[in-house]
Amino acid sequence: MGTFAFPDANVSAWLAGLLDSAMDAIITVDEAQRVVLYNRAAERIFGWPAAEMRGAPLSKLLPERYRAGHGNHLHRFGATGTTTRRMSGSSVVYGLRANGEEFPVDASISQLDTPQGKLFTVILRDVTDRAESEQEQARLAARLSGLLDSAMDGIITVDQSQKIILYNRAAERIFGWSALQVMGRPMDMLMPKRFRRGHKAHVEQFGATGVTSRRMGDRTVLMGVRATGEEFPIDASISQLETPEGKLFTVILRDVTDRVRAQEELAAFAAEASGVREQEKSRIARELHDELAQSLTALKMDADWARANLQDPAAAAAKLTQMLALLDESIAATRRIAADLRPLVLDDLGLMPALEWLTDTFTERHGVQCELEADEGLDLQEPYATAVFRIIQESLVNVGKHAGAREVRVRLVRSGPGVVVSIEDDGAGFRPGDPRKPQSLGLVGLRERARLLHGSVAVASEPGHGTRVEARIPLDLQAPAA
Repeated sequence: MGTFAFPDANVSAWLAGLLDSAMDAIITVDEAQRVVLYNRAAERIFGWPAAEMRGAPLSKLLPERYRAGHGNHLHRFGATGTTTRRMSGSSVVYGLRANGEEFPVDASISQLDTPQGKLFTVILRDVTDRAESEQEQARLAARLSGLLDSAMDGIITVDQSQKIILYNRAAERIFGWSALQVMGRPMDMLMPKRFRRGHKAHVEQFGATGVTSRRMGDRTVLMGVRATGEEFPIDASISQLETPEGKLFTVILRDVTDRVRAQEELAAFAAEASGVREQEKSRIARELHDELAQSLTALKMDADWARANLQDPAAAAAKLTQMLALLDESIAATRRIAADLRPLVLDDLGLMPALEWLTDTFTERHGVQCELEADEGLDLQEPYATAVFRIIQESLVNVGKHAGAREVRVRLVRSGPGVVVSIEDDGAGFRPGDPRKPQSLGLVGLRERARLLHGSVAVASEPGHGTRVEARIPLDLQAPAA
């Protein structure tokens, strides 16, 4: 670049005014790196007045740790012949104020050959606010990243082409793909092939609506696919955001495999329970007809006969004796039918006598030793007493039907604010994860009884090693009405 001379003093004054009106600091140094020009913006930024800086070394405006390096940098730049370039490359350049405070700057440097030698001019800007803003943005980004990664739901963001640009740790756990494996790949890799075309059209249609967010699926079950190829149900909502780079779509999703399985089991339980109720009604109807109705019919016929034969006292007395025996049998049948529906001892004497009757009856019917262990003085009120009784009763029914056990142990104890019920047998055992047999209410009924009282049921079993059913029921919560 050639040298310029300004013969007119007015031009020099104009140039000086122009430099002093600049918003950026402008500093010129000679080959010895002594300041020869220092405008008003430099005074504001560095805090040194121009009178003190003219002739002073440029290093006065630099933190001490950068001074030697800066001098070498300036010499190398002068040797390149390049007229101008930005300083520092990708690193941050720092200046030093008169009060000793360091601050970041953006700077560019140029060189000019003059008859008096090279002149180097630095134009710089204090970027403290911008640097602080970038640091704050970095902190916010770190916090947001931590928040996203601590979320229990999967969070996935895609761009307008539906390529994945955000994929949190919960999504990694749910789908089995790592973030590195999915970033930049199409979203439809996470769903079964039969849904991919429809999903792409759904997202495009959603983008056209302008609605910011909504639940996906319209009450239907959505399906995802894991890295293993396994399909699973999900709940999902989608939102969209306009950015300078285009629309971003974010899906928040949750694996609802357990919930859907529980709903299916409850639906099956309700259907099967309804069938069982009908069977029970039919059984009771048969017993009432076969035992009570026939007995009552026989009694009526005997009563008619006795009335017609009052003139024969001996025959009438014999008939009355037969009628009393038949009445005794009818009363016993009535009590047995009622006890099958609900043992009166539970209402009359309480839970402990009812459990003793239940375990004794189980031993008599199945020939299996049944041991009862319970805390002394444990007296549960309704609806807890009935729930505990039914849980034990249904567990013993399961043992009698399926276990082939030689011994059963029933235990009822207090545990903190609740009770623990356990039924353990030494029978055949099973795999709890195996599909249920058709028409088998089994564990679903036990879990539903416990759930109604805010409790839970756990099952431990394996083939050949028996089964342990444990129900935990809190007593300090508000229970549903019996």
